[in-house]
Amino acid sequence: MSTQDRRATDHRLDEAAAICAKRGAKLTELRRLVLSLILDAAAPPTAYQLLDRMQEARKGAVPPTVYRALEFLMEQGLVHKLERLNAFVPCIDADHRDHAAQFLICKQCGTVTEIEDGPTSRALKRAAEIQGFLTESAIVELVGLCAACAPSATGHRAAP
Repeated sequence: MSTQDRRATDHRLDEAAAICAKRGAKLTELRRLVLSLILDAAAPPTAYQLLDRMQEARKGAVPPTVYRALEFLMEQGLVHKLERLNAFVPCIDADHRDHAAQFLICKQCGTVTEIEDGPTSRALKRAAEIQGFLTESAIVELVGLCAACAPSATGHRAAP
């Protein structure tokens, strides 16, 4: 990891600690480690991948340790769980704990991009309300091909 990447991760971790403190919560050393592993991961890691990485630094790490840290990070809105991948990604806007997120998941290269489209979120909420459903949270996962992979799947190259 480059020095610049390390600084960016440290900055995000410090922001996360400040957000937690503002909410009366604490980003402990263990929670900070789990968040750091998610921030530094090339692809969204699963809980067991996180555990494997944690055991490099903390030999006694066990699954409940990771799951408790992940639960805290999700409650604080610092990470999202991608149900399709059973994996975790950092939130693009951790200061807004309860925002509705949409994820674009590329089935070819595995990249995940979080977007926040207000009109889409409102439309889904309205559609649920019409059915008498009271929405607590909404995470939408769209699976397909990212801009980089779509041209290779069709045999066309993207314009330079």
